[in-house]
Amino acid sequence: QKPILLQGHERSITQIKYNREGDLLFTVAKDPIVNVWYSVNGERLGTYNGHTGAVWCVDADWDTRHVLTGSADNSCRLWDCETGKQLALVKTSSAVRTCGFDFGGNIIMFSTDKQMGYQCFVSFFDLRDPSQIENSEPYMKIPCSDSKITSAVWGPLGEFIIAGHENGELNQFSAKSGEQLSNIKEHTKQINDIQTSRDMTMFITASKDNTAKLFDCTSLEHLKTFRTERPVNSAALSPIFDHVVLGGGQEAMDVTTTSTRIGKFEARFFHLAFEEEFGRVKGHFGPINSVAFHPDGKSYSSGGEDGYVRIHYFDPQYFEFEFEA
Repeated sequence: QKPILLQGHERSITQIKYNREGDLLFTVAKDPIVNVWYSVNGERLGTYNGHTGAVWCVDADWDTRHVLTGSADNSCRLWDCETGKQLALVKTSSAVRTCGFDFGGNIIMFSTDKQMGYQCFVSFFDLRDPSQIENSEPYMKIPCSDSKITSAVWGPLGEFIIAGHENGELNQFSAKSGEQLSNIKEHTKQINDIQTSRDMTMFITASKDNTAKLFDCTSLEHLKTFRTERPVNSAALSPIFDHVVLGGGQEAMDVTTTSTRIGKFEARFFHLAFEEEFGRVKGHFGPINSVAFHPDGKSYSSGGEDGYVRIHYFDPQYFEFEFEA
C-alpha cells in the first residue's frame, strides 16, 4: 500500500500528533510552521502562523478545540484549532521543549531548556484563570537543576506528569504540589520521546541508548525492553494490538556519511509481549524523528529528518495475522 506523503515543511520534523478522534494530524518541524492535516486523505487543513523559530512540540486538547505549541523562539502558544487564531502567548527565558494538555484540557504544562544561564523548569498554567497567562505567572513552577527535561507527558487523570531527562532518568512530578513522586534510571542515555498507551496505564520511552522501554504509568515499574542497533528517536504503542512501532536512525549529523541502503531509516515493529521484531517499513531518506499510531489502530504516521510525514495504512492481512496469532 502506498503511503500518503505530506509535504508541508521545509526542515526536519520534530513532532507529529493525532487528536483524540484521529481525524486530524498536527505536525511541527524545525521551521516556524505548525500544520494540521486531514489524516484520512492527507489534505492540509491549515497552518498556525506566529512562531519565529523551530517548533519542538505540539498537543491538542481532548475535544480538539485548542492547540498548544512550544518553540525555540522562547514561547509557548495556545491556538484556536478551528480558526487558527492565536489565543495566548507565554514568553519564556529559554526554548520550550515539551508541552501538553491535561486530561480535561484545562491545565497546560511545558518544560523549558537549560540554556543561556537559565535552568530547566516545568511550568503549569490553569487556562480557567486568564490572569496566569496574561502575567506569564504559572500557578506552579518546578526547577530541574540536575539534567534538563527532553520529553514529558501527563499521567492518568492529570494527577502527575512523567518527565524524561537528558541523563536517562525518569521522574514523576505531582501536578498539584510539584513534589517529585518517584525517580528511576533505566536508560543510560538521553530519553528522546515518551508516549502513553491508549488507556494511560503504560508508557513507552525512546532513548539514545538504542532501546525503547515499556513502563507502568503509576509505579514506573520497568516492564519490557525493545533493542535496536541505533538511537531510537520515537516510539508509539498500538491502541488495538500488542504492537510497538519505533523510529530512529543515526544522529542527523552522521547521516551523510552512510549510503541510504544501510542508513536503516525504517520504522520497526515489535511485539509488545515477546519483545521480538516482526516487521519494517522503509521510506524515509533520513532518521525518523517522530512516530504516532492513529487512535483507531488502522494506520500510523512517521515524520523524518527529510521533512516529510508519511501516513501508512495497514494491509487487511495485518489484522488477520494478529487475530490468528
